[in-house]
Amino acid sequence: MSQEQDGNTGHDGGLSHPRRDLDDLLTHAVRFSIVAALAGVQRAEFAAVRDSVEISDPMLSKQVALLEKAGYVQVEKGRVGRRPRTWLSLSDDGTAAYTRHVAALRAIAGLMG
Repeated sequence: MSQEQDGNTGHDGGLSHPRRDLDDLLTHAVRFSIVAALAGVQRAEFAAVRDSVEISDPMLSKQVALLEKAGYVQVEKGRVGRRPRTWLSLSDDGTAAYTRHVAALRAIAGLMG
């Protein structure tokens, strides 16, 4: 596919489709939902994120592991009384990635509107 067909005029034209600013990790709906749930809070308990995103514990664990490996989510384990708890929060990199991703989605939507 040529650059023009791809929607990019190349380095000379300076135009680039906003999809190029989408974060590959956040194009997965569940991971995007997890990051979005964490974007508005300082930290959230694992169970609260699970319930708000409406997924199972194993699915949340798997997706959080990927986000943590990328440096987007921080995981803190502790106890409340005798009960173990896990808290999740967005890192600065995660916040920046989420902000860029949402801006790219808005720019794409704006092209269509």
